[in-house]
Amino acid sequence: MHPTLYPWQLLSVILAGVLNEQQQRVIDFLKAENQVLREQVSDKRIRLNNDQRRLLAVLGKAIGRKALSEVCSIVTPDTILRWHRKLIAQKYDGSNSRCVGRPGIMRKIRQLIVHMATKNRHWGNERIEGEMRKVGHSVARTTVANIMKEHGLEPAPTRSKHTTWAEFL
Repeated sequence: MHPTLYPWQLLSVILAGVLNEQQQRVIDFLKAENQVLREQVSDKRIRLNNDQRRLLAVLGKAIGRKALSEVCSIVTPDTILRWHRKLIAQKYDGSNSRCVGRPGIMRKIRQLIVHMATKNRHWGNERIEGEMRKVGHSVARTTVANIMKEHGLEPAPTRSKHTTWAEFL
């Protein structure tokens, strides 16, 4: 079989060559511009913020180490790739969401338990637990007891024997 080029194939090869040449001119211009700016800054260390580092890291990783060594003038390619590694490590780091122990009881549930205990002085821990279950919250009676102890409320038999000033008046 004799390889021949069709007109559309020839046209696409010419067009690709022209576009590649234009892109190469743009890259050469940007390299020269970076070099001029770098010479003006010369001895001063360039300070980059996190957004600028992030942008350079993402774009630098896409380019690759070999191309970075030709293009990069602000920092070394190793620095850019280190920034990218840190970005990826931060992305998958779950240490901010981790905490020690079980999650605490929600404030709304705590307030509801204290409200039930103060309004119904003869209710014990088991009764408050049952009423909480009726409302739709599953709380153990020891949790109810601990919450009442934190708020200075006594157990049911002792609490019902003492009269408050509001009840007295």
